[in-house]
Amino acid sequence: MTPPDTAAAHPVVTIPAQSASDRRAPAARLARLLDPGVSTPLHQRDTSGVTAVAGHIDGAEVIAYCTDATSMGGALGAAGSEHIIRAIAEAERRRCPVVGLWHSGGAKLNDGVESMDGVGRMFAAMTRASGRIPQISVVLGPAAGAAAYGPALTDVIVMSDSARVFVTGPEVLRSVTGEVIDMDRLGGPVAHGRRSGVAHVTTGSEAEAYTRARRIVSLFARPGTYDLASVEAEGPGSDLRALLPSSTRRAYDAHILVHAMLDPDDDRSRTGTAIFEEFQADWARNIIVGIGRLAGRTVGVIANNPFRKGGCLDALSAEKAARFVRMCDSLGVPLIVLVDVPGYLPGISEEWDGVVRRGAKLLHAFAESVVPRVTLITRKAYGGAYIAMNSRALGATAVLSWPDAEVAVMGPEAAVGILHRRQLAASPEDERDGLHAELVERQRRTAGGVERALALEVVDEIIAPAETRVRLARALAAAPPARGQHTNIPL
Repeated sequence: MTPPDTAAAHPVVTIPAQSASDRRAPAARLARLLDPGVSTPLHQRDTSGVTAVAGHIDGAEVIAYCTDATSMGGALGAAGSEHIIRAIAEAERRRCPVVGLWHSGGAKLNDGVESMDGVGRMFAAMTRASGRIPQISVVLGPAAGAAAYGPALTDVIVMSDSARVFVTGPEVLRSVTGEVIDMDRLGGPVAHGRRSGVAHVTTGSEAEAYTRARRIVSLFARPGTYDLASVEAEGPGSDLRALLPSSTRRAYDAHILVHAMLDPDDDRSRTGTAIFEEFQADWARNIIVGIGRLAGRTVGVIANNPFRKGGCLDALSAEKAARFVRMCDSLGVPLIVLVDVPGYLPGISEEWDGVVRRGAKLLHAFAESVVPRVTLITRKAYGGAYIAMNSRALGATAVLSWPDAEVAVMGPEAAVGILHRRQLAASPEDERDGLHAELVERQRRTAGGVERALALEVVDEIIAPAETRVRLARALAAAPPARGQHTNIPL
């Protein structure tokens, strides 16, 4: 996806925006998404309810389409679906991202089966393009029925504050099931940002939705190259270990580590300190996923977050991470995996929620992945979660570790409690604490220290925390580029 010459000539499209209806018209919405003055229609203007254009975002070529909320609520018929199908095909031909702006009540009722067939063919086109080009959906109003599944088949869904996504609306629910709920609570940004995980990004306004979509497209369309000289010129950075609590039992928010590791953001209007677009930030919050830049190159980041559930993996976080790994692999985005995980979260509800099935998705995603992917163990990597977080056994490109990290089946305290419970129970009460401490330290040295992992070659190298940025960049840059040959199924 090499960006075209941004100086190339394109027809200028002038968009008057006066009434609320005008602001919801496809031309006006596309103009707010794309770089000014560079959009070219892909078809003649018609009454299909969909407009598709070629344009640019941050100078990179994109294809974009928009449903017409000013006509029949943006309902999709066969002709409108055909415009979307052809837009996706054109994006595949140009090897560039395709962005859909959605505000639609679903398939046109008046067209009957014809509209359903058109929508079905649109779904098939999205699936064929999956993993071949980035597909981003921006939902700006109600997206119901067929218009809900359209965004769901794409790689990233951005929802504005007015977005409402659902298969069946409140009126039908009330008449069929007796359940009473409004559109916002049923399918608004909170419902899909926190409860369902359908939305990758939720925003406070339509304008912010365009801004976030543009940043995401730019990271995919302009992946960049590793500028190791600039990172090496920084010299040893700050001691990133100092950002974490001194006690390994204390929680911390891993966002501070992610932002300190990635390239700084020059846009002072943004919150945070790094170039980083987080996905599903309010869902399965015990793991962080998103795309950013390291040494000038777009990378994907996965990090356990001890601030939530102690950083344990669970059913939802494993599924969230698995889908992200497969997306990055299919689109050729290298991965950085920051590991600080005490294991899988135990519990009856976890077992019944399918932690075995969903946890296997993460194992499969990493084992299948071929993009360069480097793991950094910061404090601990225990049990099955150690394996699942891009271990050497699953084919990690490199596994690095900070000096005091622990790699083991479980924490030394828990292990001693199981292995030496009879010895501890038989010891005099006044000597028990000392014996316990001695056994814990021995367990840590013999079974949990990073030195043993290094000797077994499941960890490649112990690095100084101050060298984290440059060592991660070097490890990724040294690996040959690769890209998975699979689709990005919505796990």
